[in-house]
Amino acid sequence: MTIEAHLATLEKKHGALEEELHQALNSPSCEDELISELKRRKLRIKDEIERLRSASH
Repeated sequence: MTIEAHLATLEKKHGALEEELHQALNSPSCEDELISELKRRKLRIKDEIERLRSASH
């Protein structure tokens, strides 16, 4: 997989997690642990995106 394709995949995952996090934050029955996990996953993907972008330049 090329770096560009990998970046596109990661950006899609990041967007999906953003949407899932938004829904979780608006749900009164959502547990804090789930919200924390979503935030951690989103941050890991963002870090990976930044690492790939800096490596390709």
